[in-house]
Amino acid sequence: MREKMLEEEGGENGAVAVDPRLKAISESIRVVPHFPKPGIMFNDITTLLLHPGVFKDAVDIFVDRYRHMTISAVAGIEARGFIFGPAIALAIGAKFIPLRKPKKLPGEVISEKYVLEYGTDCLEMHVGAVQPEERVIVIDDLVATGGTLCAAIRLLERAGAEVVECACLIGLPKFKGYCRLNGKPVYVLVESRQ
Repeated sequence: MREKMLEEEGGENGAVAVDPRLKAISESIRVVPHFPKPGIMFNDITTLLLHPGVFKDAVDIFVDRYRHMTISAVAGIEARGFIFGPAIALAIGAKFIPLRKPKKLPGEVISEKYVLEYGTDCLEMHVGAVQPEERVIVIDDLVATGGTLCAAIRLLERAGAEVVECACLIGLPKFKGYCRLNGKPVYVLVESRQ
């Protein structure tokens, strides 16, 4: 994985600096070939979680980005968005909203179906989890096609939220730099080695 380049503020010659934490984050993510099916290069973040300092650095980078953006909610996509989302939400003083697969949330939910390369899936959220005009970020571990993130954006916007940005630890190369999904920016820390 290549490290995301961060622009150096105030640089005289427009130099680009690499945040040194990103190298350790990138190196701590294991790539597992042919999982869960042949041809897939699976980016396994469980190895990153075994390194508390590196895990903290990843959370801190997101927190630094969102701390002053008046975010009222962090929506985490099941399941790996649940790993980063609550820590970020607590650090920036926001609530955490779990976006789950069907039939996992008790009570009244709203849902959004989306298309995958091999079928369809669905995300659900509790009715009333987000209030109209609340500023929300959506977090997941990886963005590949953007389908799941787009469904999350639609779900939150149907409830009246303002989705400010999507944030992912890992992105496929096409998400390097400035990218948008459903008109919303996508922020990615490191690039996948797929």
